[in-house]
Amino acid sequence: MTFFTSEYESKLDSKGRLVLPARIKAQLPDEGGQELVIRRGFEQCLILYPMVEFKKVFSKISGLNEFNEEYRKLQRNFLSGVVTVELDNNGRFLIPKNMLTYAQIDKDAILVGMGNKVELWNPSIYEKHLIQDPGELSKLAEKYLNE
Repeated sequence: MTFFTSEYESKLDSKGRLVLPARIKAQLPDEGGQELVIRRGFEQCLILYPMVEFKKVFSKISGLNEFNEEYRKLQRNFLSGVVTVELDNNGRFLIPKNMLTYAQIDKDAILVGMGNKVELWNPSIYEKHLIQDPGELSKLAEKYLNE
């Protein structure tokens, strides 16, 4: 089972490649473990999925009724921003320039384990999305974990 957690600081090389941190790489499933799917996130970040995990998401998205206009919009916008990449022998992968532009990632990046996927952020944008007030975090936990 894939289980990504924690934050990892990283840097892109001059060609736009990122080395996948060893702890994340160790969590990749054996099946298709060298192949990742990158998509634009709902927030201004990129989402990395192992292929086996993306297939689960793809199944849900592609299974929507094509005759429903909202479903088509979701499919179009979700799937148009998807690319498949492979890790090289050094554990690096190339991130397309248009995706780096979307996430405003230049050189520094932060990877955040999110269970079955990993978010890739510009560190300063990521900071803006974190909860600063522990009380707010507590209220969200109570609301959604106490059901």
